[in-house]
Amino acid sequence: MNFLTITNVSKSFGGPPVVNDVSLDVARGEFFALLGASGCGKTTLLRMIAGFETPDSGAIRIDGEDMTMVPPHLRPTNMVFQSYAIFPHLNVFDNIAYGLRKLKLPKDALRAKVEAMLATVRLEGLGKRGADQLSGGQRQRVALARALMREPKILLLDEPLGALDKRLREAMQVELRAIQRKVGITFLLVTHDQEEALSLSDRVAVMHQGHILQVADPRSLYERPNCREVADFIGEINFFHATLREIAGASATVNAGLLGILTLPAANLAPGLKPGDHILLAIRPEHVRFADAGVVGEIAAATFLGARSHFHVKIAGRSEPVFVSGGAPPQGPVHLAFSPDRLIGLPTAG
Repeated sequence: MNFLTITNVSKSFGGPPVVNDVSLDVARGEFFALLGASGCGKTTLLRMIAGFETPDSGAIRIDGEDMTMVPPHLRPTNMVFQSYAIFPHLNVFDNIAYGLRKLKLPKDALRAKVEAMLATVRLEGLGKRGADQLSGGQRQRVALARALMREPKILLLDEPLGALDKRLREAMQVELRAIQRKVGITFLLVTHDQEEALSLSDRVAVMHQGHILQVADPRSLYERPNCREVADFIGEINFFHATLREIAGASATVNAGLLGILTLPAANLAPGLKPGDHILLAIRPEHVRFADAGVVGEIAAATFLGARSHFHVKIAGRSEPVFVSGGAPPQGPVHLAFSPDRLIGLPTAG
């Protein structure tokens, strides 16, 4: 059963729609991400779910109840911001207890709840520490704990790790996923960081210019994008112009120009493509390899990344380099081989 249902929601601010006729379903207990570049509409959509913005049209339902016109403080949601937004004059305990004090719980019950939450976010023993004595990761965990204390049905996360350095951000991603699994609450994350979305989420919606282009689990998004915009946004990828010549059973034949005539699984074609269509063939750098024969090229640049390196290979007749991820190549000119089963056929326009 869908827990959060967004139906044909649109929003503009006096110009073109920022969110344009978006429909989306999120399951109970799911860790879901809205992913896209700045200005794609993801934060506006999150703010409409929270009640901070009102849709121009459409409806938002949470757990079967229409929330479209319900004010923020009456919605079963809470939000964690990138800026932490914890109270600098309160210690950790009082920051976390702030929302509970309005419920006028007995002191022992309140303390027990706060101590349990401190354990959940791994801040045991830090209840008396001042906000100015905390690291960035600790502050973010305090903000997360405070948002969870009122047991919202959905926790909304607005780029919550954006202010952290890379190493701390990666550590907090692990923490955040562990906390979500422990509390079992639906998490809805907004981020422009594709690595963060893929590592944290059960499913991801990729947004572009106010629309949702694709909703899928992280592996499917990476391996089976449905359009150029998704393929290009989710990691690095190579594109080649081609013509779809034939679809016969489980196989498809394409004329890929520089790559020659290739046969790939028909399942790798985006829906709706038919023989005669001009298409884009897409392939990830890790599925291009150096070989004894194949397309001839010359390495123009190389980046050492530890166990693997990233290469830019120039080939005749192509202005853009081919990206290759792998081990050390042979000296001099190189030959590139492309795994046909890893080639994806996409439409040239969305």
